[in-house]
Amino acid sequence: MTEEMLTNAPQMTPLAGYLAAGDCTPQLDLVPYLGALTPQRFDVAESETGAFLSGAAVHDLGWLRRIAVKGEDRSRWLSGMVTNGVETLPDHSGAYNFVLNAQGRIQGDAYVWRNGDELELEVTAEQAEALLSHFVHFIIMDDVELAPLNDYSAIGLAGPKASEVLTKLGLSAPSEDLSITTGILDGFPALVFRGFGPVVPHFAIWVTNQQIPALWRALRAAGATAVGAQTIETLRVVEGIPAYGIDIQSRDLAQETGQIRALSFTKGCYLGQEIVERIRSRGQVHRHLRALELKHENPLDIPAVGTSLHISGNNSDAKPAGAISSVACLQRNETQRIFAIAMIRAEAETGNQPLNYSGGTAQILHSPPNLK
Repeated sequence: MTEEMLTNAPQMTPLAGYLAAGDCTPQLDLVPYLGALTPQRFDVAESETGAFLSGAAVHDLGWLRRIAVKGEDRSRWLSGMVTNGVETLPDHSGAYNFVLNAQGRIQGDAYVWRNGDELELEVTAEQAEALLSHFVHFIIMDDVELAPLNDYSAIGLAGPKASEVLTKLGLSAPSEDLSITTGILDGFPALVFRGFGPVVPHFAIWVTNQQIPALWRALRAAGATAVGAQTIETLRVVEGIPAYGIDIQSRDLAQETGQIRALSFTKGCYLGQEIVERIRSRGQVHRHLRALELKHENPLDIPAVGTSLHISGNNSDAKPAGAISSVACLQRNETQRIFAIAMIRAEAETGNQPLNYSGGTAQILHSPPNLK
């Protein structure tokens, strides 16, 4: 768990509260993650990552927050606040977005979801307060209301067998990333959101807070393996998905993150668009956030966050080519692999040569890793 996640005084998620109050997990260890207290681990790391990569892993998502965007001007207003399409967003679908300031610097990230007439934002608990304040500042003469949906929470389900588990519960799994299905579970409505999954499918099942215990028990009974925040974080790094506040900072520009999936170049005006368009039309940025696989000389000595990377052949006194912002060790089938995320200077990517760091080398990944 990175130090950036251990901030403020987060509250327990609805699932954590249920598990902490029960007798089934007396050794439950709760840790802060993305703004909420959640179980750190249920089993050894290799067992939990195995569920993600070859089975079905069920986990807490109680650190997510949904915010309903209401009012006649909601689509036009929200389109002017985020970097991706809103007014053209198809029904039952979502899109990843950045939230920028007027200078084009990233203030946060969010998913926008459209489900029928409903338009919602999905953010982490860690970002919710700051982003709400940012948005409210720009509601001037607009008929717009932002309504946090605090009575709802989510449980995650991921892995190649996740769809089979949903089917056992009578729920339909969305067939494509960033799409939504609706269903009934034990007589109560449930929403299934499919997230972005470059390695394995990811689903979020949303129900009321009161239904979280029943949903958790049903998913476990259907064959899903419980995993904790430590493993979720490992998979995030393995999949190369950057997190705001850890890999992405408020000083960063949208194109520096490499997350082009967050940008629309055909929509109307939005806050910070001038900078995004100027970069697109006039030239590239001078650094990029990249996923890496590391080859470390001592497998027991994992490089720390902040470790400097250097262009091959440079001595350690040369200007760093980048620095590691996230790192994770994946133990699977008696093999250990190390993955990381780092902001890399553009010239260091020339020729796709390995980068050096104290204790090993790093190779930039241009596609999701093969984990079979």
